[in-house]
Amino acid sequence: MTTGPMSDLQVKAFQQDGFVVIRGLLNAEETLLTLTAARQDEAIREHSMQVIDTKGRSTNLSLWNHPGDDIYGAICRSRRVVDSMEKLLGDEVYHYHSKLSAKQPKVGGAWEWHQDYGYWYQNGCLFPDLASVFIALDPATRENGCLQLLKGSHRMGRIEHGRFGSQTGADPERVEAAMKRMDLVYCEMEPGDAVFFHGNTLHSSDPNVSDHPRWGLICCYNTRSNDPYKESHHPNYTPLLKLDDSSIQAMGARGSETGKSFLEAKRDKTQSAN
Repeated sequence: MTTGPMSDLQVKAFQQDGFVVIRGLLNAEETLLTLTAARQDEAIREHSMQVIDTKGRSTNLSLWNHPGDDIYGAICRSRRVVDSMEKLLGDEVYHYHSKLSAKQPKVGGAWEWHQDYGYWYQNGCLFPDLASVFIALDPATRENGCLQLLKGSHRMGRIEHGRFGSQTGADPERVEAAMKRMDLVYCEMEPGDAVFFHGNTLHSSDPNVSDHPRWGLICCYNTRSNDPYKESHHPNYTPLLKLDDSSIQAMGARGSETGKSFLEAKRDKTQSAN
């Protein structure tokens, strides 16, 4: 299991490639507790929206702005995650939002190529000083639609985005050109593994054509100095209370509570995930 902030070598890889994979960010028990909570979580199901890809397949997505007193909140406030984000981005960070992405067997849809800053830009963030961590709760394989990333694509800067299905996607012409020059990485992961990636890193995923689900928890962060200049459906700078890593296991399989700040589907059709 990984504890503590990133090593200097991992930071260098993130700066060069736009992402870094961390094996065993969560240990086996922490991963099982999180997956158990998510599978049984009525609030997650009630607030889940279906995001449709260009082929009509759908992925279930639940989003919330502020970390709750549950196992998801314990993860996104844990020192191993937050300290790593602060080392990667070089500043104090705050929780921008989190989401649970659930690709069900055979029907889980694709995510079009996009940069997260491609649409977070619209929320008043002047700089692309944001990053996300995708934590695999199920095995993530090519067959069930694991995350794909273009190595070094964050150095392109923000590119234009438009509407594809009910998703926001990057300019296909620019993506095609980038794919001819940059390495495509299939981010296959075991449960508990994670990938930290920059807000300008181009990423996508294929549909889940397997017999196995592919669920993942994504925690997104902005820097304090990049506090948006206007209000949007995601929060401005909000101090984040870090928790000791032991809080994850101590929380147990505790899911969302009533009143958690889920975002409604009607307000979030511009959102993408992975």
